[in-house]
Amino acid sequence: MPISAALIGGGASLLGGLLGGSSARSAARTQAAAQTEAARIAAEEARFRPVGVTTRFGSSQFQTDPTTGRVSGASYTLDPELKAMQDRFLGLAGGGLMQAEQAQGQYAPLGQATQGLFNLGQQYIAESPEQAAEKYILGRQNLLAPSRERQYAQLQTGLFNTGRSGLAVGGTGLRPGGGEGLRAANPEMEAYYNAIAQQDAQLASEAMQAGQAQTAFGADLYRLGGNLGNQMYGLQASALGPYQAYLQGATGLESLGQQPLEMGSALGGRIANPTGANALFQGGMGAAQSNFAANAYNPFATALSGFSRSPELTTAAAKMFTGGGGFNDTGIVGYGRYDGAVQGGAFGSA
Repeated sequence: MPISAALIGGGASLLGGLLGGSSARSAARTQAAAQTEAARIAAEEARFRPVGVTTRFGSSQFQTDPTTGRVSGASYTLDPELKAMQDRFLGLAGGGLMQAEQAQGQYAPLGQATQGLFNLGQQYIAESPEQAAEKYILGRQNLLAPSRERQYAQLQTGLFNTGRSGLAVGGTGLRPGGGEGLRAANPEMEAYYNAIAQQDAQLASEAMQAGQAQTAFGADLYRLGGNLGNQMYGLQASALGPYQAYLQGATGLESLGQQPLEMGSALGGRIANPTGANALFQGGMGAAQSNFAANAYNPFATALSGFSRSPELTTAAAKMFTGGGGFNDTGIVGYGRYDGAVQGGAFGSA
């Protein structure tokens, strides 16, 4: 079966593609390995490297995993002298807390007094100002009743002894509109009842003020009870003062001991070089990308691909296998029929 130029070109193209794909796959693997190594180097450069620090107040220690090299733990040690002071503070804090617990029982009477003032204030506020005014008038009239009765009896006795019991003067005629005028009355009796009426009017005025004062007094009792309750809670809160002061002293010493740990962590953060790590990473990535093209290049694949796209070369190759030809005027080798040995031609002249 004759071999055509198209078949030879297709085979060359396929072989060139296989060689080129193999080279590209190998180059991709090389590039991936280079990128991974660049990332590893950058991560190592940016890794946190804490430093143990010792101060007057304590020292810090950092533990590193021997396998991964990563920080696995951190601790600090308080100076022994400060540790002894801290223990004393904590001992005092226990006593201060006990005092605060006892304060609740000590100030309990203030709570009872507060509730008593609230109850008393409720009794005063339970009545409206009008109800309180009525009670005020009734109470004052009950107080005045005996003296009024005594004054009335003395007046009656004096009128009787002087023969003026039946005396009545001051009567008036009909009013212009036809209404009845004033009736005649005993002048002393009229003065007596007028005085009582004036007293009752004065009592009514005082009663309204007394009713309002009673409501205000009840509100004042509530305010007084509230102030007393606030005072009780304030005293209980202030009873925690010694405990809080002792505890603050202990925690203050603890913070002094933590300073070496914080300083070591800060130094570790400064030693880590994210800028340099990024530069190393970018440089490694650029180098891997640059080497990819060189690693992916396969001269044999390129030659075969070029051969498959040349009509002259594929035609000449086809003649080599189908016979006839040698080097013609163009310099192409021409062969005869191929049946296991090269016939009818050789490199050189026809």
